[in-house]
Amino acid sequence: MTSLAQRQNIMLLIDQAVGAGARQARACEVIGLSSRTLQRWQADRNRGDRRPQRIQLPHNRYSELERQRILSVVNSDEYGHLPPSQIVPRLADKGLYVASESTMYRLLRQAGQLSHRGRQRARQPLPKPRALSARAPNQIYSWDITYLPAAVKGQFHYLYLFLDLFSRKIVGWQVYDTEDSERASDVMRDICLREGLVPGQVVLHSDNGGPMKGATMLATLRELGVAPSFSRPAVSDDNP
Repeated sequence: MTSLAQRQNIMLLIDQAVGAGARQARACEVIGLSSRTLQRWQADRNRGDRRPQRIQLPHNRYSELERQRILSVVNSDEYGHLPPSQIVPRLADKGLYVASESTMYRLLRQAGQLSHRGRQRARQPLPKPRALSARAPNQIYSWDITYLPAAVKGQFHYLYLFLDLFSRKIVGWQVYDTEDSERASDVMRDICLREGLVPGQVVLHSDNGGPMKGATMLATLRELGVAPSFSRPAVSDDNP
């Protein structure tokens, strides 16, 4: 609905555009108004929209008491863990009709009770991961396993590469024919020995691959005093 002042302002803008050489139909198109509507407005420039400005409510709407009764049923011990799509047929099996499925969904949404209705534990907010920053060498390492094509098609070698995040120095690497955590733990032991690392000095960051989270690798890191760090799930750029 447009007020009389809005109508007069729109007609003034269109008159100015037409006076400047624009076509009336094109001016109406730019402003989002049909030519027939403009003609109707121009027939009586001092007449505004006379439709009643009121919100019509259906006469058969649920009262507040009926709403609370529906919510008490869907939140009861018997149905509190079920969605409305399962509550309605179960009530129908007992010969009961409380409300339609869409009505239950609407009332639950309005009451803010539609986010979790299962027996399982509700989703817990995930805390922001601790930020790690390297200010000198031998503080944070990152490692991964890269596939290297072999001479035989379909076969690969596996490059285990450990990188210092601060200096970008390759602190250790090996090529194996298998991919497992035992191989990675052997490389890590050699790195700690050659670099002279002490317990609690280095954080080793990686993705969530099997060799990275294998029991042998985690036990070795715990023995060496190296803190493991893993990228967040479903985050593709979290592993430097």
